[in-house]
Amino acid sequence: MSKEFTAQLYQLANRIEQTKEHIKTEEATKMAFIVPFFQALGYDVYNPTEFIPEFIADVGNKKGEKVDYAIMRDGIPVILIEAKGWSDTLTNHDDQLYRYFTSTKAKFAILTNGIVYKFFTDLESPNIMDGKPFLDINLLDLKDNQIFELKKFVKENFDLDAVFSSASELKYSNNIKLFLAEQMTSPTEEFVKFILGNIYDGIKTQSVIDKFTPVVKKSLNQFINEILNERLSSVINPDGQTQPVISEPSIELTEEEANSNESKIVTTEEEIQAFYIIKSIFAETVALDKIVAKDTETYFGVLYENNTRKWICRLKISPKRKLLILPAEDNREAKYPLDTLTDLYKYRTELLESVNRFI
Repeated sequence: MSKEFTAQLYQLANRIEQTKEHIKTEEATKMAFIVPFFQALGYDVYNPTEFIPEFIADVGNKKGEKVDYAIMRDGIPVILIEAKGWSDTLTNHDDQLYRYFTSTKAKFAILTNGIVYKFFTDLESPNIMDGKPFLDINLLDLKDNQIFELKKFVKENFDLDAVFSSASELKYSNNIKLFLAEQMTSPTEEFVKFILGNIYDGIKTQSVIDKFTPVVKKSLNQFINEILNERLSSVINPDGQTQPVISEPSIELTEEEANSNESKIVTTEEEIQAFYIIKSIFAETVALDKIVAKDTETYFGVLYENNTRKWICRLKISPKRKLLILPAEDNREAKYPLDTLTDLYKYRTELLESVNRFI
């Protein structure tokens, strides 16, 4: 289910990217984007004992109040879902979901426009929905760690107590990461003072703080980059003792590349995401264990049966451009620019033709 679920997410993201401009109403958003999302999570959206549309959640004296969907377990709602149109920014809707949450026994609530999914629970006060989500996901900008968290909500995996216990750590770890991200961009005076308190013995005057602010920013960014590169290098170092940060896909290197202490190869998150998308395109026609990634200093390659002579495609991904390269006649290469990684789906036919040469 793990690989299949990931492929389904990227397929849904591609559909959203290609069709959202044709979706004009909230109801159309539900049917085109939201219901398929919960199908991907393994729920029977046509079973009224499991997935109830227009679930009645009476609030105080207000009778007949309805939340868009409720996921049920043993006749009790466990997840409430409030849906909006895809172009809705999801602001000013938390209060409505808050009321529904308080009036039911549900432990989780989701606010979504079919693209963004905000997951809430009651970490701060029992039966009172928190003001901030513990998980915030954008299907058009998926991250590996978010897919990992989403898998906990797959029907066959869903353990209410386990997910709730992990939600607290997830919520606060996300807040910590957000704080650090803000400091990497624009360190606050308090943060700079904290750093200086451990490394600078002089008086922390305003001029000293101003002087060290850019130094703190630069040092923090360099430190994060060094740690990231060190951790990612474990993916491509077969002799390393460090646990890899990415379990799949496996990145194959030549022996010379793997043993080189001077290797400059860094497998990026975007390259990993692109590989998942390509595998999802092949999912119905090719044995996925035969599709292997091979990273190099100049491009990220996708091979059939780990054979460099059977290369299916190559990717060049940088902040300035994204490029898909496919083999063409007479040993030439066909190059296709990508605006986003989901543009890979536009070349489904060409990618399938490329892999079918080896089947």
